Amino acid sequence: MAEVPAIQLFDVATLKRPYEAYRQLRDEAPVYCSPDLGLYVITRYDLVREAIRDTETFSSRYDGFLQESRRIAFDTASPEVQSELRGIDGEMIAIPPTMLTLDEPDHTRYRSLVNELFVASRIKSAQAAVQSVIDGAVAEFPRQGSMDFMQTFAFPVPLAIIADRLGIPMVDRLFFDDAATAAAAGLRLTPLSGEEMVRRAQLALDLQKLLVGLVEARREDPREDMISILANSRLEDEDRYLTHGEILSILGQFLVAGHETTSSAFGWGMLLMCQNPELQDALQDNPANIKVFVEETLRLEAPVQGLPRLVTRDTELGGVELAAGQLVMLRYGAANRDERQFPEPDRVDLDRKKAGAQLAFGSGVHHCIGAPLARQELNLGFASLLADGRRYRLDPEQGLPEAEASFILRNLPELHVRVD
Repeated sequence: MAEVPAIQLFDVATLKRPYEAYRQLRDEAPVYCSPDLGLYVITRYDLVREAIRDTETFSSRYDGFLQESRRIAFDTASPEVQSELRGIDGEMIAIPPTMLTLDEPDHTRYRSLVNELFVASRIKSAQAAVQSVIDGAVAEFPRQGSMDFMQTFAFPVPLAIIADRLGIPMVDRLFFDDAATAAAAGLRLTPLSGEEMVRRAQLALDLQKLLVGLVEARREDPREDMISILANSRLEDEDRYLTHGEILSILGQFLVAGHETTSSAFGWGMLLMCQNPELQDALQDNPANIKVFVEETLRLEAPVQGLPRLVTRDTELGGVELAAGQLVMLRYGAANRDERQFPEPDRVDLDRKKAGAQLAFGSGVHHCIGAPLARQELNLGFASLLADGRRYRLDPEQGLPEAEASFILRNLPELHVRVD
């Protein structure tokens, strides 16, 4: 492994602007032992892809980042807040590993149950409903003037669509929106007050109660929604329904994948258009370019920047020896800008060949099962955003948008644009 200056890849400033650090690591130490977290960071496309596909050596059975972040937050709280948090936690249903943090064959046991949700016919049949949500949000845009695109479109549209797909009753939508947003926020580094920690914990408990109630109701009266399918799915090898904990685990993954990551892609795509007005011309002149633009947005600003893997046996990767028990972090955001795979990787290329080879959705057995749904939303969304000759530019009266620091996700908390 090459000797390189210490890169604090996971400090706040670098998490907000990681791409120069990624480039240095790809060139000088693509398998890099990070001094701030004591894990190996994998940044080159071919090595990330190699590790993703070798699930026997690089295991997905690890969720320590979320546990550790919760422990740190808990330790900083006052004794009174800690007592409240313990009480709430005592009422929570334990969440077992299901898809994201399992390996074969257990991973497929669960994934096969939800494949029905993502067949082409079901996705196509949902297109009109998705388009209706998008059109409703666009209709609320100001004819001229400034808006926070994240609050006006990027956050509420995917949230409404995933709520429809899950089957959340309209009467519960305001609560669901708040609880789902709080759940995704747990992956960020924003410090929280004790009051906010308790509020989010209570929201998580109340969301569990809502979802469990809906599961029980859908077993009695199934409908055409995700909760109904999960409520009535059975693990054939054990001849039983999924437990409430298993269903909550799968639904939690759908929430983050179906809401937070799609919101992120909408935000970064809008920023790219504002910073490169010629893109708006090219996309409006030829709407067929939108599909490649979506892939390029996902490549340049991967909503999931990286995920951990646990080394199960002594091995080597990129010439670096890794011991069993070692933790590695696969950085999709770095691999997606690897010039060895993508010529001129730091710009949008609407003529890029094999643009879909980007790793924003992962690869192999853990390729994001909801990728077709996300692509549907993004393609329909950007087409509607650019319809009727709308033009977008950054609001000069606001500061430049900045990413929110997170080990895993990459999103824009706000994006002020002017619509003309």
